[in-house]
Amino acid sequence: MKILITGGKGMLGRTLQSQWRNDELIIADLPECDITDAGAWDRFLARTEPDAVVHCAAMTAVDRCESEVEAAFRINAVGTGNVATACFRHGVRLIAISTDYVFNGTLERPYSEFDPADGGNTVYGRSKFAGEEAIRRHCPNHLIARISWLYGAGGPSFVHTMMKLAREPHPIIRVVNDQHGNPTSTTAVARRLRDLLARPELAGTFHLSCEGETTWYDFAREIFTLAGIPVTLVACSSAEFPRPARRPANSRLDKQMLRLHRLPPMPHWRDALREFLREEFGGGINRPESH
Repeated sequence: MKILITGGKGMLGRTLQSQWRNDELIIADLPECDITDAGAWDRFLARTEPDAVVHCAAMTAVDRCESEVEAAFRINAVGTGNVATACFRHGVRLIAISTDYVFNGTLERPYSEFDPADGGNTVYGRSKFAGEEAIRRHCPNHLIARISWLYGAGGPSFVHTMMKLAREPHPIIRVVNDQHGNPTSTTAVARRLRDLLARPELAGTFHLSCEGETTWYDFAREIFTLAGIPVTLVACSSAEFPRPARRPANSRLDKQMLRLHRLPPMPHWRDALREFLREEFGGGINRPESH
């Protein structure tokens, strides 16, 4: 299959390249390709003639989005609309990556694909939701994949930050313990996206975060336990770490669409983390399954 990946130089894009070596891949990223230039993007798509576009390109710096609102909407909303419009015009299937931030995070249970979204409380979430809506309007042959708490080879990610902090002398690390979500590896996402690409009849919105749930504090604790690194880990509240963009208290995503279509489930987050740590940092990470 001939697949064009926007944002192919980013963390998820790099994993897709690594995992999909048997496919013919076209990498579209700055400066060679700018999705905010509708004409240039349309010509690029027409020239390359892919079977499918996997749209990873986005402004994902959540706090920076709060101060650079127009840039966030230009890339995440207008740019995504340009991608969708051109895909429809040229008859190309579109697989677009979205986020848990499209929800406001106040629900007491995991969000399913059928729960209403409105962009939540952040510029990042609103701009990504606007992009989702543009896809739904302009490209019927689409699949939107929402992911959360993502980490992958090379980073940047929470896992890489924790491992860096652990290298400091006698580290004392404070991590919030009142935000809940599904830590998700780019490898797990890449494998399930490939399954979805193999099913051209599928459309709509799918959640692709890993199974199981945890807090950032317990996520950090599992990282250090699996890696065998002794640190002093201190739980704290989100109020103790104010950020420009409000983080959702509940980022948990229910994978109802995978179940309804009888597709393989996502792996448990602990299993995915163990695999990632072994591949990314190596050695000594062989703790038995604990879930």
